[in-house]
Amino acid sequence: MRAPLLVLALLNIFWLSPANAGNELGANLHELLDYARQHNPELAIARFEAEAAQQRVVPAGALPDPVLRAELMDITRQGSTGPQLLPSQTGSTRYLLMQTIPWYGKRDLQRKIAEGQLAQANDQVTFSWADLATRIKQTFALHYFASSSGLIARQTLSLLDSLEQIAQTRYANGLGQQQDVIRVQIEKTMLHSEIIAFEEEEHHAHSRLNALLSRPINAPLATPTKLPSLPSSAQLDEATLLERLRAQNPQLLIAEANIHTSESSRDLALNNRYPGFTLGIAPNQFGDAVKSWDLMVEFNIPLQQSTRRAQEYEAAAMLSASNTRKEALLNQLQSEMSESLNALNAAQRTEALISTSLLPQAELTYQSSLIGYQTGKVDFAMLIEAQKQILRAKQQQLKAQQDMQFRFADIEKLLGGSL
Repeated sequence: MRAPLLVLALLNIFWLSPANAGNELGANLHELLDYARQHNPELAIARFEAEAAQQRVVPAGALPDPVLRAELMDITRQGSTGPQLLPSQTGSTRYLLMQTIPWYGKRDLQRKIAEGQLAQANDQVTFSWADLATRIKQTFALHYFASSSGLIARQTLSLLDSLEQIAQTRYANGLGQQQDVIRVQIEKTMLHSEIIAFEEEEHHAHSRLNALLSRPINAPLATPTKLPSLPSSAQLDEATLLERLRAQNPQLLIAEANIHTSESSRDLALNNRYPGFTLGIAPNQFGDAVKSWDLMVEFNIPLQQSTRRAQEYEAAAMLSASNTRKEALLNQLQSEMSESLNALNAAQRTEALISTSLLPQAELTYQSSLIGYQTGKVDFAMLIEAQKQILRAKQQQLKAQQDMQFRFADIEKLLGGSL
């Protein structure tokens, strides 16, 4: 019995090992996006609506169903018999087959309207995904910021433990003051409070990510390992991105499709000035044989011109509104693109300044202050302030990295996809 138990124990160890724990969803942004593409209900709804719009195209351009009418004439044979319901026993039977035919071009316009609505539905799928992906990217960046900030705070707490021991040793040897020990304990208490706040932020980001993925709120998620890399400066040229925005932004594509739909609706309203007609053919049965044929044509007479003019003016106004809406939207989106690019550039410069200048200087200041405090040349308040400068610099660095991810996610949303 020992061999099977040993094997089971080894399997449990392997399953719970860090190598396998790393496979948990959440550590990598691309895995989250792939999962959301398959499981998010909002995106699924947009896809279903696009599929429904696809099914409306063919019926929109089809002819109406024909109508078949049967008329039993003289069912009492001029009163000589009781009512008869068999065609061969009545005076005569008339069969009428009718087909309504719209005026030339009307079916094409109806199909174009349906195709425009399909284009809007497909572009709405693209926009829904771009919006969802942006929320996931930004929430992932929040998750990374909160977890990394908490880690830095805990590392700083360990450093403060070491400083507290140094302060207690110097105080015990008569080289330091009791206030130094109290000061470091106050700093530790404040840091504990910050850690609690970061844990709360991490929990919120965890819950939001699970909601975006359509998973249970408390379903496990791995801690983010790293943030996605950003493109080069050459790929972030404003003129190039604005050109791409005008060509592929899903909201602009929806607005353009709406313009085409409005144009077709206007043309359809003008087409309604002309009558549609119905053609029919009627064989007439006497006894057991068809002995005569009739042809018929039926027109609807467009007399209600005031109604039609109102419909035409309405369609023209809707077209003007669609054009104006697109122009306003374009101006707004171009402004958002410029703002996002400027904010991304500012965040990149801030992060570079912290990484190459502020953080190294803060670390050098701390090391110098630590040596000075141990030799009695620097007071403890200066040492604590130097340590706090490192903590603030690292937190500012993380905040700048988060801002970079936020702004880049906004840029990709405006482009309707990955850069």
